[in-house]
Amino acid sequence: MANAQAGGQWYPPEWPGRIRALASGELTPVAPKRAATVMLLKDTGAGPAVHMLRRRTSMAFAGGAYAYPGGGVDPRDDDRHVRWAGPSLDWWADRLGVDRAGAQAIVCAAVRETYEEAGVLLAGPAPDAVVGDTTGADWEADRAALVARELSFAEFLDRRGLVLRSDLLGAWTRWITPEFEPRRYDTWFFVAALPEGQRTRNASTEADRTVWITPREAAGGYDRGELLMMPPTIATLRQLTAYGTAAEALDAAPARDLTPVLATARLVDGEIVLAWPGHDEFTKHIPTGGAPA
Repeated sequence: MANAQAGGQWYPPEWPGRIRALASGELTPVAPKRAATVMLLKDTGAGPAVHMLRRRTSMAFAGGAYAYPGGGVDPRDDDRHVRWAGPSLDWWADRLGVDRAGAQAIVCAAVRETYEEAGVLLAGPAPDAVVGDTTGADWEADRAALVARELSFAEFLDRRGLVLRSDLLGAWTRWITPEFEPRRYDTWFFVAALPEGQRTRNASTEADRTVWITPREAAGGYDRGELLMMPPTIATLRQLTAYGTAAEALDAAPARDLTPVLATARLVDGEIVLAWPGHDEFTKHIPTGGAPA
């Protein structure tokens, strides 16, 4: 199980040993899998709130940590025709730094995971429409089939005659799991506003609770050590505090730098320095034979 240091930072106890093994050449990094996660926003009197879920403590990856709905890319969604609204696949490929097939799969993953884990669907019967209530038994049967991977997201959209609303998403940042981790993800973070008429629910089997919380409140909970989070989560929360509405955050997304953030571990003066470029608050100094500081 993970523990926390420096506020609520997620810091697994096995990291120092794995970092030393990587630095000595004893550990070969695993290839990261592509993933997408969505910071779903809604306006409140105190500014935009973000939908967060707490991963069950039994989870092998980041158990007990607060995160956003998200998950891995389904390769079945990379080459099947998808009814698409918003920027073209060429635009998304350029924005995400991948090819057209990869862009479609990543955007599909973002929309699918938001539906699977929060019950919110960024799709509609027409390019300028979005579905309303998605809580009926028939919707739930399709959602369960998606979770079980019995149904691809492209097939789901076809079955219901829906158009994926890529214009409702804004690509925000990209983080790659450190090379010393046993489970690695190359994750694109998106922002989206909760569509009118829809509501979130805890539809994820991986979460034991969900909350709507302002980024400032969530960051404060992290700083007090009350909320456990991985570096990308608290970093994005701090970035979101600058915006007064969900629309402002979405408007800011196209100008965001999507250069991947990848932690580095290097040996300096007898200690390992673990750092995330551009995010000094997460830097750790790990003695070659001791605990991190």
